[in-house]
Amino acid sequence: MEPIEITVRFNIEGQIEPLKFTWKGHNYLVTSTGRRWEDEQGKHILIMAPGDKVYEILFVPVDARWYLRPVGSQPLQA
Repeated sequence: MEPIEITVRFNIEGQIEPLKFTWKGHNYLVTSTGRRWEDEQGKHILIMAPGDKVYEILFVPVDARWYLRPVGSQPLQA
């Protein structure tokens, strides 16, 4: 997983809504979100970026950082 900078907001129910992320100096809009789950690592959210690229983002509360991982065989492109 790669560390990222991310912009999120909290909706009225307190749920995290990812809006955009920056990875290696490039900005990407989040066009939609999918499945969410929590485990011992932290909070995971599947997101989609333009071009129908699907990524998993992870918030790790211990170090208060976000991480990104491509889903499936998609290469992470900057």
